[in-house]
Amino acid sequence: MVESERTKHTCLRLEISGADPIFVKGTWHHSRFDVSVTDGSSSWICSATEEEVADRAAQWDQPVSEYLQLAERYLGFQQPDSVYGFSDALEGCKRLSWTFEKEGTKLEWRWKCKPSHDSKKITVGILDFLMQANIRLSEEVVNKTRSFEKMKTEAEKCLTQGEKLCNEKMEFENETYAKFLSVLNAKKAKLRALRDKDDSGRAVEEEESTDKAESFESGRSDNEQSEEEASKKATSSKARGRKRAARS
Repeated sequence: MVESERTKHTCLRLEISGADPIFVKGTWHHSRFDVSVTDGSSSWICSATEEEVADRAAQWDQPVSEYLQLAERYLGFQQPDSVYGFSDALEGCKRLSWTFEKEGTKLEWRWKCKPSHDSKKITVGILDFLMQANIRLSEEVVNKTRSFEKMKTEAEKCLTQGEKLCNEKMEFENETYAKFLSVLNAKKAKLRALRDKDDSGRAVEEEESTDKAESFESGRSDNEQSEEEASKKATSSKARGRKRAARS
């Protein structure tokens, strides 16, 4: 991977116990890093070469990439559980240090920072970086705020549209249900009328059948009575005939 693609920049306002805050700007490369430090009036620089970084990483039994990631983490963002220091060293140099724990052991890293030949340039460069970062952050906040407002407006529109569709759906379902009930009631009434008509027709048929049966029974009784009377008359005539023959 190209080294420029791995280059990162950080700037930290570092609070140090018992001293004024300082600004630490870091430029992180693939296998080395550069640090600029200013207290507002003086500035210091630390240019860690690839050999120096590899040697420090070997001392701590770490890969170079892991060593750089850990250094970037502590010099890019102040860690609340770390003790930072920026103490005097020989020939106007400063010693930048920070502590961290590894496997239950508290360790301290130190890097020597040399006085800058142009403190004004270093300080202006750090302030310019902070200004640009602040502008980018402000623009990002503005853009995100606009995006949020746009999303909020769209969400409100969607909510309104959803409520409208829901109401229309309820109205449609109510109308459909009402029509269904109307058709169902009409069919029930029609079926009821057909059933009543059928029951009425059956009653008439039963009455007619009963009348015919009674007529048939009545006719049968009259015929039987006539036959009985005719039979009696015939018997009587035969008896009278026998009597006359006997007398002769």
